[in-house]
Amino acid sequence: MSRRILIVDDVATNRIVMKVRLSDAHYEVLQASDGQSAIEIARREKPDLILLDMTLRDMDGTEFCRRLKADQDTAAIPLIVVTAATGTRAKMAALQAGADEFLSKPLDEMILLARVRSLLRARETAEELALRHGTQRMLGFGETPETFLPPGEIALIGADPRISRRWRTELDPLISDRITPMTRAEALQPAASDQTPDLYVIDADLAPEGTGLRMLSELRARSETRYAAILVVVPEAARDTAAMALDLGANDLITAPVDPQELALRIKTQLKRKRQADSLRATVENGLRLAVTDPLTGLFNRRYALPHLARIAQRSAETDRSYGVMLLDIDRFKRVNDTYGHAAGDAVLTAVAQRLRDNLRPVDLIARIGGEEFMVALPDSDTDYVCQIAERLRHAIEERPVPLPNGHDAIKVTISIGAAISEGRPPAAETDDLESEVRVLMDHADRALYGAKASGRNTVEISQTAA
Repeated sequence: MSRRILIVDDVATNRIVMKVRLSDAHYEVLQASDGQSAIEIARREKPDLILLDMTLRDMDGTEFCRRLKADQDTAAIPLIVVTAATGTRAKMAALQAGADEFLSKPLDEMILLARVRSLLRARETAEELALRHGTQRMLGFGETPETFLPPGEIALIGADPRISRRWRTELDPLISDRITPMTRAEALQPAASDQTPDLYVIDADLAPEGTGLRMLSELRARSETRYAAILVVVPEAARDTAAMALDLGANDLITAPVDPQELALRIKTQLKRKRQADSLRATVENGLRLAVTDPLTGLFNRRYALPHLARIAQRSAETDRSYGVMLLDIDRFKRVNDTYGHAAGDAVLTAVAQRLRDNLRPVDLIARIGGEEFMVALPDSDTDYVCQIAERLRHAIEERPVPLPNGHDAIKVTISIGAAISEGRPPAAETDDLESEVRVLMDHADRALYGAKASGRNTVEISQTAA
């Protein structure tokens, strides 16, 4: 589904031009002509990103940033500040007030859209973290106590070793993290997990040309460095390099020559986000594993799935975005157990679970809710997307036979899928109403599953009644 961007500018012509640019890139656009209206829209509509002109008629951009970030309902919304002002002072004021990025006019459309894509990817991580933590609270688990955070490990890879050493000298008084100048070869050398840097600062001008971006791609491709934060230093006029770096997975950019204060501020921001992402993975992998996962498949169980689905419904109500629920049932599963034994049945269940994982997004919910029955919830998904994913899952299960233990031949396995989609915003978002909505949606998906079975199995049926 299209992400929503709020444009805040008191000049109508500027808003129109920006709306055209963003609409052409398939974003839904909201508009505000002053700061107060923009804050009210942000609270009510929860846009995915805000594009703010620094000069407004009722407040300056710095004040807007502070007010937005001080409100827990809007603090997580990424914010790009746009201004005709140049120089370090204006940029630092915006970043210190909470802006995620600062762009100078005239705007380069390639850089703007690359920045938007990058910040929206970071937003998805933050949203998922909040969603998982909310589900954890609903299940009665206490908040994880705040623990001492050790200094971050930062690697500096300059175009020249002297540049890396100069960066370290300038950063040492500004941050408390451990800073290590490295060559490209040293940064790519395998290291123990506890010695892998949390953040890399990479000079895009590494020789020969293009080496900096290739290094970025290599770090993202390696399992031990895939989740590290990466900040790329780009020459001021290198628009193509900047846009490509963001699309290759850079978390942030800074323009050369590097201002130490700005670099320190961006490092602190990226380390904070990296720790949030680490927390998300730890929560999913460790925090709830024993209590709320199915021991055979490693998927979430019913106890976790239903409260989490209620959280998805709540976010849908707040953002006015649809979501989908699928119920999936392995066809003729009893025959597998009766013919080949329960070990074979377990092999089929684990294979199906893995194929579901391989074909869904991290934000999607996958659960085993019965013997051979699974549930998938797709946040921010419309009917077309749910249909597409359902067919993808059905095909993924059918296309490869499942190997069986104890010398049995591999067997073909199929699934039937029933799906339902919640459309629009319900009249209220109270807990009872959300639980009722979830029950109704599950009932529609169950009826659709029954229809898929009745149609001959190995089919997908979508409920025509929206919750």
